[in-house]
Amino acid sequence: MDYIRHKSEESVEDYLETIHILSQRLPVVRSVDIATELHYSKPSISVAMKNLRARGYAAVSPEGYITLTDLGKEIALKTYERHVLLRDWLIRLGVAPETASQDACKMEHDISEESFLAIKQYITYTGRDADSF
Repeated sequence: MDYIRHKSEESVEDYLETIHILSQRLPVVRSVDIATELHYSKPSISVAMKNLRARGYAAVSPEGYITLTDLGKEIALKTYERHVLLRDWLIRLGVAPETASQDACKMEHDISEESFLAIKQYITYTGRDADSF
């Protein structure tokens, strides 16, 4: 995958993950909520939302409420799971929480499915924690 396409997909995953997270905290999600959360301009969010709608990942009601489609939710949940697992693992390894969250955000997009599943299995199913590494 070329660099520009990879960065584009990473951006899509970040937007979907953010919409998912906001939908857990707020009764409705609006563009302004996404802009505030990501510290992006409203015009940038507008362009991103047009892209997400065109790709079938999100829908916007006449009132401006944003929801994820089943496909968008699937991608958001996968990205969020990777982020949380990697962040928590790094914290257990002794990484400062803010650094762990920033690093997990980078890693969640680049790690292969095979490597992620191996880490997940190691952490989840072997019962090992940071003290046993």
